[in-house]
Amino acid sequence: MAHVLSFDFGTGGLRAGVYDTDRRQMLAQAEAAYATHYPRAGWAEQSPAEWRAALRTAGRAVLEKAGRRTVDAVCTATTASTVAICRRDGTPLSPALLWMDCRAEAEARETASLDHPVMRYCGGSDAVEWLVPKAMWLKRNRRDIWDVAEVVCEALDYVNFDLTGEWVGSRMNAACKWNYDSAVGQFVPAVYEAFGIADLTERLPQRIVPVGGVIAPMRAAMAAELGLENRPVVAQGGIDAHIGILGADTIEPGGMLFIGGTSIAQLVQLAEESDVSGFWGPYPNALNDGRWLVECGQVAAGSMLNWLAGEMFGLDAAGHAALIADVAANPSRSEGLLALDYMMGNRTPYRDAALRGALMGLTLGHTRTDVYAASIDSIALGSANVLSVLKARGVSVDRVMMAGGIVKNAAWLQATVDAIGQPVQVAREDNLSLVGTAAAAAAAIGEFPDLRAAAAACVAPSKELLPDPARAEWFQKMLPLYQDATERLRPVLHQLASRQREA
Repeated sequence: MAHVLSFDFGTGGLRAGVYDTDRRQMLAQAEAAYATHYPRAGWAEQSPAEWRAALRTAGRAVLEKAGRRTVDAVCTATTASTVAICRRDGTPLSPALLWMDCRAEAEARETASLDHPVMRYCGGSDAVEWLVPKAMWLKRNRRDIWDVAEVVCEALDYVNFDLTGEWVGSRMNAACKWNYDSAVGQFVPAVYEAFGIADLTERLPQRIVPVGGVIAPMRAAMAAELGLENRPVVAQGGIDAHIGILGADTIEPGGMLFIGGTSIAQLVQLAEESDVSGFWGPYPNALNDGRWLVECGQVAAGSMLNWLAGEMFGLDAAGHAALIADVAANPSRSEGLLALDYMMGNRTPYRDAALRGALMGLTLGHTRTDVYAASIDSIALGSANVLSVLKARGVSVDRVMMAGGIVKNAAWLQATVDAIGQPVQVAREDNLSLVGTAAAAAAAIGEFPDLRAAAAACVAPSKELLPDPARAEWFQKMLPLYQDATERLRPVLHQLASRQREA
């Protein structure tokens, strides 16, 4: 029997859990919030100091709730491509650039010009969210920071340094976001040199550890701050949504983990390399050896709905819940409207950071409930578009496990199931990242022989949700219109994005 302390650093805050490997369940959970700042259009920043404070607050709280003074292992998942710039002792030199920050759009486009074998793993170019374009932007625009920076890393690396005092990278993050050659386990300095950031290599964590590998024992001072009487093993985690693959047991080809939260991540694994142009990957060995990880996703999802309800409609939590219930009871009220969900650009399949949101078909007779319904449908259409293009690339998806904040929004959940037109498994545990990190940590200390066995043993319970045939047919007819509107409006949306950058 083992007890694992899990951390999941999301966009809006941290969730911590204590997992019992014998009982296969989370004994307790706790949360701590931190802020996101938007200093300019398209920019998004967080404070690493607030991550540290949240870790201690939630860590102490969850251990107290679970009645534990010892744990056997600790593992962390964080948002990917949230980039911290600091000194070697962990002192931040600037706010961290959040994953959704898209200031490096020009740099991301430039990466498409490089003809190098390792670039095929990311579909030929880097996305605006990733660490490498952000590093390019920093060197070009903030030399005062870049020249004194000793470490450029992901939020995960920063948290693991706080836990252990060791600068260590995750093979998952390195493979998916750093242009690291995970097929052979090596950095590729020639890529950074071509991008004008040859000195990035020396600033990245040099030791790369696979998911479920052992980093080091927890620092004694950290253990004391959390109220632990022992120094547990700190196991390597990875990207929050991707680690959820273990909690969903979609580790094998044919399965898809669909995490709907602030943004959406749809994740599949392939048995071998294949053409998945329009998506991110396939990344060799990113999660586990012998599999190729493919990332799909939508930038704006729950964040778009919260912005609409809070900022535009001025609703509190109760008002938002009532709006959701209204749409869930009348899902077809958005007919005649079409929205595009590109509030912060598009991840996949267009990989276009300069797309922007739109709402079409409005009349003076429409209400905010109609607008909210159309926005939900736009997110659902974006998800259907992802699966449609995957199918065109020869990637079959036989089993979908859905989790995250989408599970708490009945209107969004059902619309998505209707739009993709196939049954899904809805996880009863809404945070598969915590379950996934627990599985990874359990494998690290030998509770299970490998990640596959850990995933099979720790998979979260779920229930099946079926699509509504009539609504599924409506979404099938709307998808070509959504796709056509995207292509026709692309030049206009690009011009608007350009004007926003210049403002």
